[in-house]
Amino acid sequence: MTAPLEQNRHDALARLFGGRGGPLPRGIASVCSAHALVIEAALRRAAADGAVALIEATCNQVNQDGGYTGMTPQDFRAFVEKIAGAIGFPSERIIFGGDHLGPNPWKSLAADEAMARAETMIAAYAAAGFEKLHLDTSMGCAGEPTALADDLTAERAARLAKVAEQAAKDAGHRPPVYIIGTEVPPPGGATHALDDIEPTDADAVKNTYAVHRDAFAAAGIATALDHVIAIVVQPGVEFGNANVAIYKPERARALVGALSDLPGLIYEAHSTDYQPVEALTQLVDDGFAILKVGPGLTFALREALYGLDAIAATLEGKDGQGPLFSAMESLMLEKPGHWRSHYTGSDAEQRLQRHFSYSDRIRYYWPEKEAATAIDALFARLEGDIPETLISQHMARIYPDVVAGRVAPHARDLCLAAIDAALLPYAQATGSGTRQAA
Repeated sequence: MTAPLEQNRHDALARLFGGRGGPLPRGIASVCSAHALVIEAALRRAAADGAVALIEATCNQVNQDGGYTGMTPQDFRAFVEKIAGAIGFPSERIIFGGDHLGPNPWKSLAADEAMARAETMIAAYAAAGFEKLHLDTSMGCAGEPTALADDLTAERAARLAKVAEQAAKDAGHRPPVYIIGTEVPPPGGATHALDDIEPTDADAVKNTYAVHRDAFAAAGIATALDHVIAIVVQPGVEFGNANVAIYKPERARALVGALSDLPGLIYEAHSTDYQPVEALTQLVDDGFAILKVGPGLTFALREALYGLDAIAATLEGKDGQGPLFSAMESLMLEKPGHWRSHYTGSDAEQRLQRHFSYSDRIRYYWPEKEAATAIDALFARLEGDIPETLISQHMARIYPDVVAGRVAPHARDLCLAAIDAALLPYAQATGSGTRQAA
């Protein structure tokens, strides 16, 4: 690898990590969520740390057809920037990313049609100023194997990168930075019990880079390889419905060692949700400088909302679950599409998973009208200060910050604080954070 290529990648990393003067953090957390409270908490955390905020949308969540959020890439950007404006966070300190960009939303179609739609999607992301694009074309389309050969995957990734380069140029934006590699945990977590997660083979990583290098050259965009900054790999972390596979650095030594043959590149780790700060810190130490997190943040939000639901019931002299729990149970039973194929077991086991699984499939239901109405009603029931003793009982994660006066004992503030508590280990691990509450 030539020195200019290494320098170009360093410059691209500096853009991603917020290198607008001053020292760079060791790494960065990538917040993958479309929930307004999660995004607000992420922006407040970045403000407290004096850092940039990396906010990402996935291909199924946001695309030219609206995805399951109903938002196009431009809509999503406007949505995040509106939140930023409301709290006074500078929009220029937000890095927008697109995750798993490829034919996945349309993989039931023939490859030509699915890839044409993927081209339209990535052009929309690039035109909207998304700076970090994960190229993921590994999935087979109609009539193809479930997983494609590396050379075909790379060929399709280069095809999308070429479209993105032109779309960014036409819109007056800088070229995007790219993430390649597709060996990732299942989106939203595994559906089975986790026993032994095998890290990506070191030779496979080197081959991933080599085939993408050749594919970019064949597509006539060899210079865009300068903007490939990271490879997605499996470091041995994952979460299922009921347990979490914690990072074991001794098992990833060969994978970490492969970085020495790929100067200028870093690793991106997906599904790092629920890892303790020590594991996150070790991941960054080992070169996994981009840490993806999403369900863990909405899990913390759900935990806070259910705690508030129980507090409200107690204050009203009632026993058992509050109306928010009941409303979400009814909604998920009425519309089971987001959880049915992920949760198994008896009726009682599925009920438990619907509300308390680490995979947090309930996050897909918070935008529904019924859920939003129930949350508004909950907040209305809890106007004013909430007793500290009940916060201790039902929201122990953030009780110390309430007692210390760092968090107001109000419903919305408590929800933001719960999300921030889940974000803080990432800030500490990447070197951007302090122990100050947002």
